[in-house]
Amino acid sequence: MAEILIDPHRLRQFLAVARYLNITRAAEELQLTQQAVSSTLKTLERDLGVSLIRRAGRRIELTVAGTALSDGAMPILDASEALVRTVRAASAGEHENFVVAHTPAISSDEVFDLTESVRRAYPNISITARQYFPDEIVPALRSGAATIGLRRGATVPKDVAAATVSYTPLSIAVSSGHRLAHRQSVAMSDIAGESLILWGPPGESFYADFLMSVCRRAGFEPSVTVNHIQGTAPTTAVIGTPHFAFVTAEPGHYHRKQTTVIAIEDPPMAPAQALWLQHTESRLLRHLLDEAIR
Repeated sequence: MAEILIDPHRLRQFLAVARYLNITRAAEELQLTQQAVSSTLKTLERDLGVSLIRRAGRRIELTVAGTALSDGAMPILDASEALVRTVRAASAGEHENFVVAHTPAISSDEVFDLTESVRRAYPNISITARQYFPDEIVPALRSGAATIGLRRGATVPKDVAAATVSYTPLSIAVSSGHRLAHRQSVAMSDIAGESLILWGPPGESFYADFLMSVCRRAGFEPSVTVNHIQGTAPTTAVIGTPHFAFVTAEPGHYHRKQTTVIAIEDPPMAPAQALWLQHTESRLLRHLLDEAIR
């Protein structure tokens, strides 16, 4: 069978159709005519020798082959665009820059620790840490704004590669006036009955669900409050409140002693997950992953 190479422009048109299951809406997004998009679909089907869509009344559906193409297309396009950026940067003589996108749940101290092996192996490399909200990480990777993303998570995301790179012991943070603020350490049973403050509602955030599971494994169901201030250090969430928060900061006082972080006896471990574009290669990324996974 002759080798078949798929034109990336045609692949993007197909992905728009797969996303909307509507040729008219796909054409509007792409700023093309319906005829042009329909022609692209026919060309792809002819080149691949398969049917990608089927009509179901006035609707269209993906075939099994169409679903397979949709599932595998985005990583290929992401990798292609990443390669273009790498080649152009090399031609321009630009210095390699390792940009780490991290969610607020990953502290800057953890980013510093996780990049220690890269800094040691490549002392002249520029490393930049930038904070993003969880749903901004993958777009940052796709645009080239970030080399790697770090988040709290363990689930396998769609379209990007992932690996757990570290586990960090949890502590609790409370306001300076909280009844537990004087303690050097607490057991999980000591916080049963306390109100937990989270950064996202349970059911909408892996990390929120993970923290709820930590409590449930300890034998209690906490009452929950969602923090209305986003993007600041997790240790700020409890200031002026009766709640406690799970944090990865070291025990001690923070924010002019408005917050106290207390060690948990036999602490739960919070996973940190790295995200990066599939089918891409970077010596810095590979070094970080190899060292972290050992």
